[in-house]
Amino acid sequence: MKKIVIIGAGAMGSAFSVPCADNGHETFLVGSYLENKAIEQINEKNNFHPALKCQLPKNIKVKKYSEFNDEIKKNIDLLVVGVSSKGIEWIGEELSKFYQNQTDILLLTKGLAVIDDKFETLAEKLNKILINKGIQAPSISAVAGPCLASGLANRINSSIVLANENLDVAKNIGSIISNNYYSTEYSNDLIGAEVCAATKNIYSMLIGASEGLSSKSLDNETKNKYYLNTAASLIYKSVAEMKVLTKKLNGKEESAYGLAGLGDLYVSSAGGRNSKMGYYLGQGYLFKDAKERFMKEITVEGADLAYEIGPKILKEFKEEEFPLLFSIIKSICKNQKLQINW
Repeated sequence: MKKIVIIGAGAMGSAFSVPCADNGHETFLVGSYLENKAIEQINEKNNFHPALKCQLPKNIKVKKYSEFNDEIKKNIDLLVVGVSSKGIEWIGEELSKFYQNQTDILLLTKGLAVIDDKFETLAEKLNKILINKGIQAPSISAVAGPCLASGLANRINSSIVLANENLDVAKNIGSIISNNYYSTEYSNDLIGAEVCAATKNIYSMLIGASEGLSSKSLDNETKNKYYLNTAASLIYKSVAEMKVLTKKLNGKEESAYGLAGLGDLYVSSAGGRNSKMGYYLGQGYLFKDAKERFMKEITVEGADLAYEIGPKILKEFKEEEFPLLFSIIKSICKNQKLQINW
């Protein structure tokens, strides 16, 4: 039995606790400082998760961050980060206070950042934060792949890729978390896996827009029946761009065709917040209007990422090399109507 601590009680962090607990490990689900109310609700309902709308295993110990005491922080075998991308600075600061060298950190959070005018993955960002806090050589891996939180929480057969430059580290984590419904593959392309896992959120908005983009002249009923031709084309073109982008950001091209790229793009474009926003953009709404009217209180990860990396991409990349990426970034960052040149 291993001791696993998951920090971040949102959908994915909570869902990840299910296979950990099912595998018989001592599992702690610790909310961030912003999640006290959610933790209270989970505990009041005997581990029923209000967002996932399902029962978490009874043996998961659900704690507020204020209850994350020194005893829990000792002898952790796997430390899982499930906070939002905006919480990476906070979690880096907190981890530096108790992190023990050789403890494996597994990053569930997806995203890219621009730091000192350079693109960085969140693993690179977290690594720098910890090193700047005096932590020597922190061990950080990332998880990516087509695994929606609601499916995992309900034990639907799912596959993910664990990425670390040291495959032995990734395989050790896999031996802890894998089971008959949660299977793992391994990659030493940590950068590529993270680039794909992040940018698929942008491209899934575009695929979500495929019904509206399927024709400029046909009526809505016809487009609703036959838009899958357009969706399939956009999926292919999106993966082709992801391959080039991954290489440009120092990852391996083949990651775009794996679970972190094509696999995750498929499941994200089939439903979810990014795809939903894409639908509104495809119907002709401007991003700011759609956000205010339909998704005011809902986080759209792809839009947040577009704001983060979009200005640098528009400035430094060539539009003819990334026409789809440019179209969605302009739609978000410049609040322009979404259009693509077929």
